[in-house]
Amino acid sequence: MAEYDVIIVGSGPAGIFSALELVKESKLKTLIIEKGPDINKRKCPERLTGKCAHCEPCRITSGWGGAGAFSDGKLTLSTEIGGWLSDYVGTAELARLVDYVDGVYRAFGATDVVHGTDDEKIRELQRQATLADMRLVPQKVRHMGTDRSNDILKLMKRHLDPAIDIKTGVQVINILVEDGRAVGVRTGSGEEITGRFIIVAPGREGADWLNVEARRLGLAPVNNAVDIGVRVEVPAVVMEPLTEELYEPKLIYTSKSFQDRVRTFCVCPYGIVAPESTDGITTVNGHSYADKKTDNTNFALLVSTVFTEPFKEPIKYGKYIARLANLLGEGIIVQRLGDLMDGRRSTPERIARGTTAPTFTDATPGDLSFVLPYRYLSDIREMLTVLDKLAPGVNSRNTLLYGVEVKFYSSRMKLTPQLETEINNLYAIGDGAGVTRGLMQSSASGIVAARAILKHNS
Repeated sequence: MAEYDVIIVGSGPAGIFSALELVKESKLKTLIIEKGPDINKRKCPERLTGKCAHCEPCRITSGWGGAGAFSDGKLTLSTEIGGWLSDYVGTAELARLVDYVDGVYRAFGATDVVHGTDDEKIRELQRQATLADMRLVPQKVRHMGTDRSNDILKLMKRHLDPAIDIKTGVQVINILVEDGRAVGVRTGSGEEITGRFIIVAPGREGADWLNVEARRLGLAPVNNAVDIGVRVEVPAVVMEPLTEELYEPKLIYTSKSFQDRVRTFCVCPYGIVAPESTDGITTVNGHSYADKKTDNTNFALLVSTVFTEPFKEPIKYGKYIARLANLLGEGIIVQRLGDLMDGRRSTPERIARGTTAPTFTDATPGDLSFVLPYRYLSDIREMLTVLDKLAPGVNSRNTLLYGVEVKFYSSRMKLTPQLETEINNLYAIGDGAGVTRGLMQSSASGIVAARAILKHNS
């Protein structure tokens, strides 16, 4: 039976940064276990053939680097965006962590260019957003790009390889607990690996697994919101009033019809729309590259829903909506906004007649009103109307809507400020633990857990 000081489950940003901090400050015997492949083997068949092969696990969301390996690579230098880590460590400490994590990314090759630094222009955009009944969250953004993100993650693995053990293609089935203390993990092959400290960082791909394990271990979860919406694609010039200065504008709107929170998410200037698969479900996403550009900009419009009693399965609800889109569209559905407003489906001919050429050509022209509930569509249309005041042309009949985009934020367990669960020496971090929802805070959560373990051993 293998024995370690620290076992890290998952090699996304949270798990990687835990390991980076541990090897920097100690010689603890550390193991990372990842169910997906090594980063050099993360080849998505869809990128080559245009057809999703439903790899298990998905090459886009699983493997070294997690979903971040193929993300847009945006480092949001703000405490207001990217999760709930401040609930545990406080805003001042989170600000210090953001600065520290940013420095690590730069040390491994992230660009020195930061967007959103002109305070005068940002104040004017905030004024315009307020007049349009929206809130613009000011933030600085360091954009690595999907291609550069991949390179940086490879460098991080190369740095860690001599110092720790890394097992890819190995799935953890159970967390082992004795007398209220985590003592190891059991893999899919039945192997039991012992560890004095266990850090679970399964990412969004492993959110369901962690939720099931938490319930099995008697850890009461608290449901987070589920975000459901569409990815919007417009000519890049339409969004330039916002993206030229901010790169990724964070706009929040409260709908008049239902008082729902609607927000922009993952803005990809000059980028592409792309699919991603999780547990056999295909949803839509977007990317921008550091060294190549398209004529379009895409972004998500997401409606946040927090379900109350008696319903306790927000992730299942989000997956139900995604499966319905897959059923009707054989994957991703695309619809012109004008067709949606006219109550008719889009066709290839109607898409071709539009002024926005889709960057994802394998989406099925269809009708999103058969997929998204009226409440969500009403909220999204309201948001597009007010957003048009800041970026005229967003609410054009030729704007493309891809569906569906769903962001699953796993149920949160009761955690200490060090992100330790009610089981001693078991830490839960990152997006899969419902603590974060983005690269920066996910990476920072890994630092928090690692420092707590180092303190135990000091």
